[in-house]
Amino acid sequence: MTDIKIIGAGLAGCEASWQIANRGYDVELYEMRPNLLTPAHKTGMLAEIVCSNSLGSENKDDRVTASGILKEELELADSLILSCARESRVPAGGALAVDREKFADLVTQKISSHRNINIIREEYTHIPDSFAIISSGPLTSDSLAEAMKEIAGERIYFYDAVAPVIMRESIDMSKVFVSGRYGRGDDYINCPMNKEEYLKFYDELVHAERNLPHDFERNKYFEGCMPVEALAERGTDTLRFGPMKPRGLIDPRTNREPYAAVQLRQDNSDGTLYNIVGFQTGLKWPEQKRIFSMIPGLEHAEFARLGVMHRNTSVNAPSVLDEWLRLRERNNIFLAGQITGVEGYMESTAMGLAAGINASRILSGKNLTSWPRETAIGSLIHYLMTTSPSHFQPMNINLGLFPELTNIRGKKERAKIHRDRAIESMKDFLSSL
Repeated sequence: MTDIKIIGAGLAGCEASWQIANRGYDVELYEMRPNLLTPAHKTGMLAEIVCSNSLGSENKDDRVTASGILKEELELADSLILSCARESRVPAGGALAVDREKFADLVTQKISSHRNINIIREEYTHIPDSFAIISSGPLTSDSLAEAMKEIAGERIYFYDAVAPVIMRESIDMSKVFVSGRYGRGDDYINCPMNKEEYLKFYDELVHAERNLPHDFERNKYFEGCMPVEALAERGTDTLRFGPMKPRGLIDPRTNREPYAAVQLRQDNSDGTLYNIVGFQTGLKWPEQKRIFSMIPGLEHAEFARLGVMHRNTSVNAPSVLDEWLRLRERNNIFLAGQITGVEGYMESTAMGLAAGINASRILSGKNLTSWPRETAIGSLIHYLMTTSPSHFQPMNINLGLFPELTNIRGKKERAKIHRDRAIESMKDFLSSL
């Protein structure tokens, strides 16, 4: 008799299956490919990577990154996906990049040969009544997405443009002011522009290089998610009456409204991350850094996440999921991977690992366990749970998600302390399972 069903054999689904099967439980792993391909996937191999072949940076010597911390945590937890990635890696400097075909083949072999995993090649079109993990990814089939809407409501959505996120400590506060419109509160950081600055910024924006979406993604965005560069093409003043509207914002240095203003809104409960309001974008990443660094106060901005433009399916995690990644309306169902609201290969893998471990605990009659806040995995889940539902957007791991460190000035020193604290906490956590 099967102990659990897992829907979707991408990175998260394979990781969850591996974690559960290695603990002695029987898994039915459903994968609709190759019988039904998505517009992006080309093969029937499990864990097929369709975007970049880079899985992000690794920690080496004194170079510590949030992505590297996450990989160290996954290694401690015996992650299948990470081990296959390292076995299939190709030269990529400080990043972990893979040979796509070799990587997917390795994962497929290991999952297929596991005695506790039964792969079923068919589309799963409804929410299971039995114990299950849904890890169907950003290109969830239309049938399953519709079924998800019955539980997640309108909060399961498609979009193809996301705004960049800035680390607060990198903002030059001497060039900005904090205020809500008409002096109502202090919820926003405002970056004022004079006419000359605005026109120069506008000209660079409308002529910037863009990422063209795949054919299957064309014309998918809603008016509310219009990329800022597309909005700007409607006219020189469009942004000044839209996301850069200065109305009701009084610069205390001039005691009047600026010609235009870019607003930054707090993006996490700890106040370490701010998104650029209304700046959803499909610009190429180097262009984003170049052009958005023209905004007063953001000349030396550190981007926790750059804008992306693609079709995606995810739930609004803070309103739909509990702290263990289960659907609040159906606590026999875990979600894992990008559908939870994380972005990135390793982040998706981590959500599969977290769901898989807690699902195993339920099968063994143990209590659910919460991941330590100091860890990268715990920080990702904390973001999913605590971000405002009305402003929720998917997120990659970054140091701005970790608990804040005080009285630590150097970036390298802060990163190292985050890493040491995370790994120590991870080891203690895993030993207690």
